[in-house]
Amino acid sequence: MKYERIDKRLFERNRAKFTKRMKENTVAVFNSNDIYPISADSTMPFEQHRDIFYLSGVDQEESILVLFPNASDEKHREVLFLKETNDHIAVWEGEKLTKEAAFETAGIKTVYWLDQFDTIFNSMMAEAEGIYFNTNEHLRANTETQTREDRFIIECKKRYPAHQVHKSAPILHEIRSVKEDIELDLMQTACDITEKAYKRVLKFIKPGVWEHEIEAEIIHEFIRNRSNGFAYTPIIASGKNACVLHYIENNQECKDGEVILMDFGAKYANYAADQTRSVPVNGKYTPRQKEVYNAVLHVKKEAEKLLVPGTLIPEYHKEVGLLMQEQLLKLKLIDKTDIKNQDPNWPAYKKYFMHGTSHFIGLDTHDSGLYHKPIQAGMVFTCEPGIYIPEEGLGIRLEDDLIVQEKGAPINMMPGLPLEADEVEDYMNS
Repeated sequence: MKYERIDKRLFERNRAKFTKRMKENTVAVFNSNDIYPISADSTMPFEQHRDIFYLSGVDQEESILVLFPNASDEKHREVLFLKETNDHIAVWEGEKLTKEAAFETAGIKTVYWLDQFDTIFNSMMAEAEGIYFNTNEHLRANTETQTREDRFIIECKKRYPAHQVHKSAPILHEIRSVKEDIELDLMQTACDITEKAYKRVLKFIKPGVWEHEIEAEIIHEFIRNRSNGFAYTPIIASGKNACVLHYIENNQECKDGEVILMDFGAKYANYAADQTRSVPVNGKYTPRQKEVYNAVLHVKKEAEKLLVPGTLIPEYHKEVGLLMQEQLLKLKLIDKTDIKNQDPNWPAYKKYFMHGTSHFIGLDTHDSGLYHKPIQAGMVFTCEPGIYIPEEGLGIRLEDDLIVQEKGAPINMMPGLPLEADEVEDYMNS
Protein backbone atom coordinates (compact mmCIF):
# COMPACT_ATOMS: atom_id res chain seq x y z
CA MET A 1 0.00 0.00 0.00
CA LYS A 2 1.16 3.55 -0.69
CA TYR A 3 -0.20 4.86 2.61
CA GLU A 4 1.56 4.58 5.95
CA ARG A 5 0.40 1.97 8.49
CA ILE A 6 -2.68 3.09 10.44
CA ASP A 7 -2.71 2.96 14.24
CA LYS A 8 -4.42 -0.36 15.10
CA ARG A 9 -6.25 1.31 17.98
CA LEU A 10 -8.67 2.67 15.38
CA PHE A 11 -9.77 -0.82 14.38
CA GLU A 12 -9.89 -2.04 17.98
CA ARG A 13 -12.27 0.81 18.84
CA ASN A 14 -14.38 0.20 15.76
CA ARG A 15 -14.82 -3.48 16.60
CA ALA A 16 -15.74 -2.59 20.19
CA LYS A 17 -18.44 -0.22 18.92
CA PHE A 18 -19.85 -2.92 16.65
CA THR A 19 -19.82 -5.81 19.15
CA LYS A 20 -21.43 -3.60 21.81
CA ARG A 21 -24.52 -3.44 19.56
CA MET A 22 -24.68 -7.15 18.70
CA LYS A 23 -27.41 -9.34 20.15
CA GLU A 24 -26.48 -11.96 22.76
CA ASN A 25 -24.77 -15.12 21.50
CA THR A 26 -24.44 -14.09 17.85
CA VAL A 27 -21.66 -14.19 15.27
CA ALA A 28 -20.87 -11.47 12.71
CA VAL A 29 -18.95 -12.20 9.51
CA PHE A 30 -17.27 -9.77 7.10
CA ASN A 31 -15.70 -10.78 3.79
CA SER A 32 -13.18 -9.10 1.51
CA ASN A 33 -14.18 -8.04 -1.97
CA ASP A 34 -13.38 -10.17 -4.99
CA ILE A 35 -10.81 -9.20 -7.58
CA TYR A 36 -13.14 -8.54 -10.49
CA PRO A 37 -12.28 -9.84 -14.00
CA ILE A 38 -12.29 -7.71 -17.14
CA SER A 39 -11.52 -10.27 -19.88
CA ALA A 40 -8.77 -12.74 -20.77
CA ASP A 41 -6.44 -12.63 -17.73
CA SER A 42 -7.07 -8.95 -16.99
CA THR A 43 -8.61 -7.81 -13.72
CA MET A 44 -9.67 -4.61 -12.05
CA PRO A 45 -7.26 -3.33 -9.37
CA PHE A 46 -8.25 -4.76 -6.01
CA GLU A 47 -10.42 -2.52 -3.81
CA GLN A 48 -11.09 -3.72 -0.29
CA HIS A 49 -14.64 -3.93 1.07
CA ARG A 50 -14.89 -0.87 3.27
CA ASP A 51 -16.61 -2.66 6.16
CA ILE A 52 -13.95 -5.30 6.77
CA PHE A 53 -11.34 -2.56 6.40
CA TYR A 54 -13.18 -0.36 8.92
CA LEU A 55 -13.20 -3.19 11.46
CA SER A 56 -9.74 -4.67 10.88
CA GLY A 57 -7.52 -2.54 8.62
CA VAL A 58 -6.88 -5.63 6.48
CA ASP A 59 -6.45 -4.47 2.90
CA GLN A 60 -6.01 -7.66 0.90
CA GLU A 61 -8.22 -10.13 -0.94
CA GLU A 62 -9.59 -13.46 0.37
CA SER A 63 -9.81 -12.29 3.98
CA ILE A 64 -12.61 -12.97 6.48
CA LEU A 65 -13.27 -11.35 9.86
CA VAL A 66 -15.45 -13.16 12.40
CA LEU A 67 -16.66 -11.49 15.61
CA PHE A 68 -18.19 -13.69 18.35
CA PRO A 69 -18.05 -11.72 21.63
CA ASN A 70 -19.83 -14.50 23.62
CA ALA A 71 -17.59 -17.35 22.46
CA SER A 72 -16.68 -19.68 25.31
CA ASP A 73 -13.17 -19.95 23.85
CA GLU A 74 -11.71 -16.50 24.40
CA LYS A 75 -9.43 -16.74 21.38
CA HIS A 76 -12.49 -17.10 19.09
CA ARG A 77 -14.07 -13.79 20.09
CA GLU A 78 -12.18 -12.01 17.30
CA VAL A 79 -10.75 -14.07 14.46
CA LEU A 80 -9.12 -13.25 11.14
CA PHE A 81 -8.86 -15.79 8.31
CA LEU A 82 -6.24 -14.87 5.71
CA LYS A 83 -4.86 -16.22 2.48
CA GLU A 84 -1.71 -18.16 3.39
CA THR A 85 1.36 -16.58 1.91
CA ASN A 86 4.31 -18.50 0.45
CA ASP A 87 7.42 -17.90 -1.66
CA HIS A 88 5.55 -18.35 -4.95
CA ILE A 89 2.90 -15.77 -4.02
CA ALA A 90 5.59 -13.39 -2.79
CA VAL A 91 7.35 -13.56 -6.17
CA TRP A 92 4.28 -13.25 -8.39
CA GLU A 93 1.93 -11.04 -6.36
CA GLY A 94 4.00 -9.56 -3.54
CA GLU A 95 4.00 -10.47 0.12
CA LYS A 96 0.70 -10.97 1.92
CA LEU A 97 0.03 -10.47 5.60
CA THR A 98 1.72 -12.87 7.96
CA LYS A 99 0.00 -13.71 11.24
CA GLU A 100 2.37 -11.35 13.03
CA ALA A 101 1.76 -8.52 10.56
CA ALA A 102 -1.99 -9.09 10.82
CA PHE A 103 -1.82 -8.49 14.57
CA GLU A 104 0.17 -5.29 14.04
CA THR A 105 -2.42 -4.16 11.49
CA ALA A 106 -5.67 -5.15 13.21
CA GLY A 107 -4.84 -5.85 16.85
CA ILE A 108 -6.41 -9.31 16.49
CA LYS A 109 -4.44 -12.09 18.15
CA THR A 110 -6.20 -15.09 16.60
CA VAL A 111 -5.30 -15.49 12.93
CA TYR A 112 -5.91 -18.65 10.89
CA TRP A 113 -5.24 -19.45 7.25
CA LEU A 114 -8.28 -19.51 5.02
CA ASP A 115 -8.23 -23.29 4.47
CA GLN A 116 -9.13 -23.68 8.18
CA PHE A 117 -12.25 -21.54 7.91
CA ASP A 118 -14.93 -24.22 7.45
CA THR A 119 -13.81 -26.33 10.41
CA ILE A 120 -13.38 -23.47 12.88
CA PHE A 121 -16.45 -21.56 11.75
CA ASN A 122 -18.58 -24.70 12.08
CA SER A 123 -17.56 -25.05 15.73
CA MET A 124 -18.40 -21.38 16.35
CA MET A 125 -21.81 -21.68 14.71
CA ALA A 126 -22.58 -24.77 16.80
CA GLU A 127 -22.34 -22.52 19.84
CA ALA A 128 -24.02 -19.40 18.39
CA GLU A 129 -27.76 -18.84 18.06
CA GLY A 130 -27.69 -16.19 15.35
CA ILE A 131 -25.54 -14.58 12.69
CA TYR A 132 -25.08 -11.05 11.33
CA PHE A 133 -24.86 -10.89 7.53
CA ASN A 134 -23.24 -7.88 5.91
CA THR A 135 -25.55 -6.88 3.07
CA ASN A 136 -25.11 -3.68 1.06
CA GLU A 137 -28.02 -1.47 2.11
CA HIS A 138 -26.69 1.90 0.99
CA LEU A 139 -29.53 3.99 -0.46
CA ARG A 140 -27.62 4.41 -3.75
CA ALA A 141 -26.20 0.88 -3.97
CA ASN A 142 -26.00 -0.98 -7.29
CA THR A 143 -26.24 -4.63 -6.29
CA GLU A 144 -26.44 -6.37 -9.68
CA THR A 145 -23.01 -7.99 -9.36
CA GLN A 146 -22.81 -10.95 -6.98
CA THR A 147 -20.09 -10.35 -4.40
CA ARG A 148 -18.01 -12.65 -2.23
CA GLU A 149 -20.26 -11.55 0.64
CA ASP A 150 -23.37 -12.55 -1.35
CA ARG A 151 -21.98 -16.01 -2.05
CA PHE A 152 -21.10 -16.50 1.59
CA ILE A 153 -24.63 -15.59 2.69
CA ILE A 154 -26.22 -18.02 0.22
CA GLU A 155 -23.97 -20.88 1.35
CA CYS A 156 -24.34 -20.04 5.05
CA LYS A 157 -28.13 -20.10 4.88
CA LYS A 158 -27.97 -23.58 3.35
CA ARG A 159 -25.57 -24.92 5.98
CA TYR A 160 -27.20 -23.26 9.00
CA PRO A 161 -30.92 -22.83 8.24
CA ALA A 162 -31.99 -22.79 11.91
CA HIS A 163 -29.88 -19.80 12.97
CA GLN A 164 -31.50 -16.42 13.47
CA VAL A 165 -30.40 -13.85 10.88
CA HIS A 166 -29.53 -10.25 11.72
CA LYS A 167 -28.31 -7.28 9.68
CA SER A 168 -24.93 -5.63 10.14
CA ALA A 169 -25.80 -2.66 7.96
CA PRO A 170 -27.84 -0.60 10.48
CA ILE A 171 -25.05 -0.90 13.05
CA LEU A 172 -22.34 0.00 10.54
CA HIS A 173 -24.31 2.94 9.15
CA GLU A 174 -24.61 4.31 12.68
CA ILE A 175 -21.03 3.85 13.85
CA ARG A 176 -19.24 4.59 10.57
CA SER A 177 -20.97 7.96 10.27
CA VAL A 178 -19.30 9.39 13.41
CA LYS A 179 -15.57 9.56 12.82
CA GLU A 180 -12.74 8.79 15.23
CA ASP A 181 -9.89 11.31 15.45
CA ILE A 182 -7.59 8.90 13.60
CA GLU A 183 -10.11 8.75 10.74
CA LEU A 184 -10.35 12.54 10.62
CA ASP A 185 -6.55 12.72 10.33
CA LEU A 186 -6.61 10.28 7.40
CA MET A 187 -9.40 12.25 5.73
CA GLN A 188 -7.47 15.46 6.29
CA THR A 189 -4.50 13.92 4.49
CA ALA A 190 -6.79 13.10 1.55
CA CYS A 191 -8.08 16.69 1.58
CA ASP A 192 -4.55 18.12 1.76
CA ILE A 193 -3.49 16.07 -1.27
CA THR A 194 -6.60 17.23 -3.12
CA GLU A 195 -5.73 20.85 -2.31
CA LYS A 196 -2.24 20.40 -3.75
CA ALA A 197 -3.69 19.00 -6.98
CA TYR A 198 -6.24 21.80 -7.27
CA LYS A 199 -3.60 24.50 -6.84
CA ARG A 200 -1.43 22.72 -9.42
CA VAL A 201 -4.15 22.80 -12.09
CA LEU A 202 -5.11 26.41 -11.36
CA LYS A 203 -1.66 27.29 -12.73
CA PHE A 204 -2.07 24.87 -15.65
CA ILE A 205 -5.50 25.84 -16.99
CA LYS A 206 -5.65 28.15 -20.00
CA PRO A 207 -7.51 28.30 -23.31
CA GLY A 208 -6.60 25.35 -25.53
CA VAL A 209 -5.90 22.91 -22.70
CA TRP A 210 -7.90 19.68 -22.87
CA GLU A 211 -9.98 18.27 -20.05
CA HIS A 212 -8.01 15.02 -20.00
CA GLU A 213 -4.75 16.96 -19.68
CA ILE A 214 -6.11 18.54 -16.50
CA GLU A 215 -7.08 15.07 -15.25
CA ALA A 216 -3.51 13.90 -15.91
CA GLU A 217 -2.07 16.78 -13.87
CA ILE A 218 -4.35 15.86 -10.97
CA ILE A 219 -3.48 12.15 -10.86
CA HIS A 220 0.22 13.03 -11.08
CA GLU A 221 -0.06 15.15 -7.94
CA PHE A 222 -2.17 12.50 -6.19
CA ILE A 223 0.23 9.63 -6.68
CA ARG A 224 3.36 11.59 -5.88
CA ASN A 225 1.74 12.35 -2.49
CA ARG A 226 0.99 8.67 -1.68
CA SER A 227 -2.67 8.76 -2.65
CA ASN A 228 -4.27 5.54 -3.90
CA GLY A 229 -5.68 7.62 -6.77
CA PHE A 230 -9.08 9.20 -7.36
CA ALA A 231 -11.71 8.61 -4.68
CA TYR A 232 -14.30 8.57 -7.50
CA THR A 233 -14.31 9.08 -11.25
CA PRO A 234 -13.28 12.73 -11.76
CA ILE A 235 -15.48 15.29 -13.50
CA ILE A 236 -13.51 17.79 -15.58
CA ALA A 237 -16.29 19.62 -17.40
CA SER A 238 -15.75 22.78 -19.41
CA GLY A 239 -18.49 25.00 -20.78
CA LYS A 240 -21.80 23.22 -21.43
CA ASN A 241 -20.32 19.92 -20.19
CA ALA A 242 -20.67 21.29 -16.64
CA CYS A 243 -24.45 21.05 -17.00
CA VAL A 244 -24.15 17.24 -17.18
CA LEU A 245 -24.01 16.29 -13.50
CA HIS A 246 -21.97 13.12 -13.93
CA TYR A 247 -19.93 14.08 -16.99
CA ILE A 248 -16.84 11.84 -16.95
CA GLU A 249 -15.69 11.73 -20.59
CA ASN A 250 -13.17 14.52 -19.94
CA ASN A 251 -12.27 14.66 -23.64
CA GLN A 252 -13.05 18.21 -24.79
CA GLU A 253 -10.94 21.30 -25.33
CA CYS A 254 -11.29 24.11 -22.77
CA LYS A 255 -12.11 27.31 -24.66
CA ASP A 256 -11.59 30.98 -23.99
CA GLY A 257 -14.56 32.48 -22.12
CA GLU A 258 -15.77 29.21 -20.62
CA VAL A 259 -15.96 28.16 -16.98
CA ILE A 260 -14.61 24.71 -16.16
CA LEU A 261 -16.20 22.69 -13.34
CA MET A 262 -13.77 20.30 -11.65
CA ASP A 263 -15.16 17.75 -9.19
CA PHE A 264 -12.43 15.42 -7.90
CA GLY A 265 -10.94 14.12 -4.68
CA ALA A 266 -7.96 12.09 -3.58
CA LYS A 267 -8.19 8.75 -1.81
CA TYR A 268 -5.76 8.12 1.03
CA ALA A 269 -5.75 4.88 3.07
CA ASN A 270 -9.17 4.20 1.50
CA TYR A 271 -10.59 7.47 2.91
CA ALA A 272 -12.07 9.93 0.42
CA ALA A 273 -11.92 13.65 -0.20
CA ASP A 274 -14.55 15.32 -2.37
CA GLN A 275 -14.28 18.91 -3.63
CA THR A 276 -15.62 20.94 -6.53
CA ARG A 277 -14.53 24.28 -7.94
CA SER A 278 -15.65 26.19 -11.03
CA VAL A 279 -12.96 28.39 -12.54
CA PRO A 280 -12.61 30.59 -15.64
CA VAL A 281 -10.53 29.01 -18.38
CA ASN A 282 -8.89 32.35 -19.23
CA GLY A 283 -8.44 33.37 -15.58
CA LYS A 284 -11.22 35.97 -15.53
CA TYR A 285 -14.96 35.50 -14.92
CA THR A 286 -17.40 37.48 -17.05
CA PRO A 287 -19.86 39.65 -15.08
CA ARG A 288 -22.62 37.04 -15.63
CA GLN A 289 -20.38 34.15 -14.64
CA LYS A 290 -19.36 35.96 -11.46
CA GLU A 291 -23.00 36.79 -10.68
CA VAL A 292 -23.97 33.10 -10.84
CA TYR A 293 -20.81 32.06 -9.01
CA ASN A 294 -21.54 34.43 -6.12
CA ALA A 295 -25.12 33.16 -5.91
CA VAL A 296 -23.87 29.59 -5.48
CA LEU A 297 -21.25 30.74 -2.97
CA HIS A 298 -23.92 32.52 -0.91
CA VAL A 299 -26.04 29.37 -0.74
CA LYS A 300 -22.98 27.32 0.24
CA LYS A 301 -22.03 29.64 3.09
CA GLU A 302 -25.56 29.73 4.46
CA ALA A 303 -26.05 25.97 4.06
CA GLU A 304 -22.89 25.24 6.05
CA LYS A 305 -24.37 27.08 9.04
CA LEU A 306 -27.16 24.47 9.14
CA LEU A 307 -24.78 21.51 9.51
CA VAL A 308 -25.03 21.38 13.29
CA PRO A 309 -26.04 18.66 15.79
CA GLY A 310 -29.77 18.01 15.88
CA THR A 311 -30.47 19.02 12.28
CA LEU A 312 -32.58 16.53 10.32
CA ILE A 313 -31.14 16.02 6.86
CA PRO A 314 -34.50 16.09 4.96
CA GLU A 315 -35.34 19.40 6.65
CA TYR A 316 -31.84 20.69 5.88
CA HIS A 317 -32.34 20.04 2.18
CA LYS A 318 -35.67 21.90 2.25
CA GLU A 319 -34.02 24.91 3.88
CA VAL A 320 -31.24 24.92 1.30
CA GLY A 321 -33.88 24.73 -1.43
CA LEU A 322 -35.42 27.98 -0.13
CA LEU A 323 -31.97 29.61 -0.09
CA MET A 324 -31.45 28.58 -3.70
CA GLN A 325 -34.94 29.74 -4.69
CA GLU A 326 -34.10 33.23 -3.41
CA GLN A 327 -30.90 33.36 -5.48
CA LEU A 328 -32.57 32.08 -8.65
CA LEU A 329 -35.19 34.84 -8.32
CA LYS A 330 -32.40 37.42 -8.11
CA LEU A 331 -30.74 35.91 -11.18
CA LYS A 332 -34.10 36.06 -13.01
CA LEU A 333 -33.90 32.36 -13.83
CA ILE A 334 -37.29 31.76 -12.17
CA ASP A 335 -40.08 34.14 -11.19
CA LYS A 336 -42.87 34.22 -8.62
CA THR A 337 -45.31 32.66 -11.07
CA ASP A 338 -43.01 29.65 -11.42
CA ILE A 339 -43.03 29.28 -7.64
CA LYS A 340 -46.81 29.73 -7.38
CA ASN A 341 -47.43 27.00 -9.98
CA GLN A 342 -44.66 24.63 -8.88
CA ASP A 343 -45.09 20.93 -8.16
CA PRO A 344 -44.39 20.54 -4.41
CA ASN A 345 -42.56 17.31 -5.20
CA TRP A 346 -40.31 19.07 -7.72
CA PRO A 347 -40.05 22.76 -6.77
CA ALA A 348 -39.25 25.43 -9.36
CA TYR A 349 -35.64 25.78 -8.18
CA LYS A 350 -35.00 22.15 -9.20
CA LYS A 351 -34.85 23.24 -12.85
CA TYR A 352 -31.43 24.74 -12.15
CA PHE A 353 -30.39 22.89 -8.96
CA MET A 354 -31.55 19.30 -9.27
CA HIS A 355 -29.32 17.39 -6.83
CA GLY A 356 -28.93 17.22 -3.06
CA THR A 357 -26.68 19.58 -1.14
CA SER A 358 -24.83 17.24 1.21
CA HIS A 359 -23.91 13.61 1.76
CA PHE A 360 -21.87 11.65 4.30
CA ILE A 361 -18.23 11.16 3.34
CA GLY A 362 -15.55 8.88 4.79
CA LEU A 363 -14.38 5.46 3.61
CA ASP A 364 -16.82 5.85 0.74
CA THR A 365 -17.36 9.08 -1.14
CA HIS A 366 -21.08 8.62 -0.50
CA ASP A 367 -20.44 7.14 2.91
CA SER A 368 -22.61 5.05 5.20
CA GLY A 369 -24.99 7.00 7.41
CA LEU A 370 -28.59 7.15 8.61
CA TYR A 371 -30.35 9.94 6.75
CA HIS A 372 -33.42 9.78 8.98
CA LYS A 373 -31.48 10.42 12.20
CA PRO A 374 -30.34 13.86 13.49
CA ILE A 375 -26.86 15.06 12.60
CA GLN A 376 -24.23 14.46 15.30
CA ALA A 377 -20.86 16.01 16.10
CA GLY A 378 -18.04 14.06 14.47
CA MET A 379 -19.94 13.41 11.27
CA VAL A 380 -18.39 14.66 8.03
CA PHE A 381 -20.51 16.00 5.18
CA THR A 382 -19.96 17.58 1.82
CA CYS A 383 -21.71 20.86 1.04
CA GLU A 384 -22.14 21.30 -2.71
CA PRO A 385 -24.84 23.60 -4.07
CA GLY A 386 -24.83 24.34 -7.79
CA ILE A 387 -26.60 26.23 -10.54
CA TYR A 388 -26.71 24.74 -14.06
CA ILE A 389 -27.90 26.84 -17.00
CA PRO A 390 -27.70 24.77 -20.23
CA GLU A 391 -29.00 27.63 -22.36
CA GLU A 392 -25.97 29.71 -21.26
CA GLY A 393 -23.47 26.84 -21.40
CA LEU A 394 -22.69 27.55 -17.75
CA GLY A 395 -22.57 25.24 -14.74
CA ILE A 396 -21.27 26.34 -11.32
CA ARG A 397 -20.84 24.02 -8.34
CA LEU A 398 -18.80 24.64 -5.18
CA GLU A 399 -18.02 21.89 -2.68
CA ASP A 400 -16.00 21.32 0.47
CA ASP A 401 -15.86 18.64 3.19
CA LEU A 402 -17.01 19.71 6.67
CA ILE A 403 -16.67 18.22 10.18
CA VAL A 404 -19.73 18.80 12.37
CA GLN A 405 -18.82 20.30 15.76
CA GLU A 406 -20.54 20.09 19.17
CA LYS A 407 -21.07 23.85 19.03
CA GLY A 408 -20.75 26.41 16.29
CA ALA A 409 -20.10 26.13 12.59
CA PRO A 410 -18.52 23.01 11.09
CA ILE A 411 -14.78 22.87 10.38
CA ASN A 412 -13.88 23.13 6.69
CA MET A 413 -11.28 20.46 5.84
CA MET A 414 -10.19 22.43 2.74
CA PRO A 415 -9.57 25.93 4.08
CA GLY A 416 -6.60 26.58 1.80
CA LEU A 417 -8.51 26.29 -1.48
CA PRO A 418 -9.23 29.64 -3.19
CA LEU A 419 -13.00 30.08 -2.96
CA GLU A 420 -14.04 33.70 -3.44
CA ALA A 421 -14.23 34.61 -7.14
CA ASP A 422 -11.54 37.28 -6.74
CA GLU A 423 -9.27 34.79 -4.92
CA VAL A 424 -9.58 32.32 -7.80
CA GLU A 425 -8.73 34.99 -10.38
CA ASP A 426 -5.81 36.29 -8.35
CA TYR A 427 -4.34 32.80 -7.89
CA MET A 428 -4.71 31.92 -11.56
CA ASN A 429 -3.03 35.14 -12.66
CA SER A 430 -0.30 35.36 -10.01
